[in-house]
Amino acid sequence: MPLKKHNAAREWFDTIFYGGLIAIIFRSLLLEPFNIPSGSMIPSLHVGDHIFVQKWVYGYSRYSFPFGSWNLWNGRFFTMREPAVGDIIVFRKPDSTIDYVKRLIGVPGDKIQMKNGRLYINNKMIERTNPRPYIVANLPKSIRSVGYYKDNMSIKGNKIWIDNEPAPFNYTIEYKSDSVCQSNPYECTVYRATEYTEILPNGVEHSIIEVGDTAPLDNTMEYVVPENHFFFMGDNRDNSADSRVESVSYVPRDNVLGNVWFIWYSHNYYAPMLAVWNWGNKMRWDRFGMGKKK
Repeated sequence: MPLKKHNAAREWFDTIFYGGLIAIIFRSLLLEPFNIPSGSMIPSLHVGDHIFVQKWVYGYSRYSFPFGSWNLWNGRFFTMREPAVGDIIVFRKPDSTIDYVKRLIGVPGDKIQMKNGRLYINNKMIERTNPRPYIVANLPKSIRSVGYYKDNMSIKGNKIWIDNEPAPFNYTIEYKSDSVCQSNPYECTVYRATEYTEILPNGVEHSIIEVGDTAPLDNTMEYVVPENHFFFMGDNRDNSADSRVESVSYVPRDNVLGNVWFIWYSHNYYAPMLAVWNWGNKMRWDRFGMGKKK
């Protein structure tokens, strides 16, 4: 039987086309990867965490697919369950093409307010327990091997020591480019915060951090969540642009993309993957495969 002649160009085209189609379907219907570019969800998510988001749990809207901003239809379909207070969710910022990740705090009809740093839901102050120290370290990349030393604290690579002993509390370390630190020194600082366990009305417990209780967003108006909208907040309460600010505000139900499943990769600064000599002080090995934190 004679062999069929192959067209090399057609095979290359088919490989690229069908490979791209499979990737689009996978990302649209099952799992989509995102990386965390800001510290608004510290301590749950750190800058440099790479996460997988489950797309099927809340069903699908036009934003679940490429070109969702074209407004081809409204509403959601194949919904397994509605988002629940306490879920960590990726959503499309209203009137934007930017994706945010925050924690769901209010559902339609809920009244949300911050008073003196404390969260109130439906006029009830939410319990905040177990205060403990937390350090956020943003440092120039050039000192990641040399180390940072101040008073009784030293920082090197991914670790913090207090009095030459491993720090007995949680922290996050991020290394920024030297040019960023030189042009914006306020972005490269080490500051102390307090980590609390917050207990939401449905019993979900999760960690938040607060630098203090007098920041601009620690006292707000009362927000009443409209129908088919949600209210989101970052776990880093003093450093999060979320539903408390006008540019985000209430998030339409259709803008929800999915809930965070787990962290599949994490690093504390960007460097090429092939630069294996950087892996030792770049990779946060203990965060690989970490499920979403509550």
